Amino acid sequence: MEPKGIKVVAKNPKAWHDYFVEDKFEAGIELFGTEVKSVRQGTLNLKDSYCTVSDGELFLRGMHISPYEKGNIFNKDPVRPRRLLMHKKEILRLYGRIRQDGYALIPLSVYFKNARVKVELGLAKGKKLHDKREAEAEKDARREMDRSMKDRRRDD
Repeated sequence: MEPKGIKVVAKNPKAWHDYFVEDKFEAGIELFGTEVKSVRQGTLNLKDSYCTVSDGELFLRGMHISPYEKGNIFNKDPVRPRRLLMHKKEILRLYGRIRQDGYALIPLSVYFKNARVKVELGLAKGKKLHDKREAEAEKDARREMDRSMKDRRRDD
């Protein structure tokens, strides 16, 4: 259940499949008016998006926001880099951790929080193929246990 005043617009389930998410952060995002209207309609895609730090600023790259249908000349490039809004100290701390071996900063979800668009970022470490298989096996085992428990309850 979502807390009051928060409406999730898009999630990135692939992030949980490809990475171990160790820490989460919230950041604002700099958007133009037509982009906000398009996000309200839910026409965005977080797949294959990631964050970079350049010149002390945090940028979200690879996020696709479809052009707003009534936006005509005001529409921007759908995959342009978008600046994320965080405190300078937080950005520098994240940059230090990203530079460590195997760490990445990936968007986990985009949501509205009291009429402002926010991005949930995850500090993540990449999974190897055997880790992905192991996670899938655990998920299947958990699902199988739930099914058997449900069947057992029905029999009683």
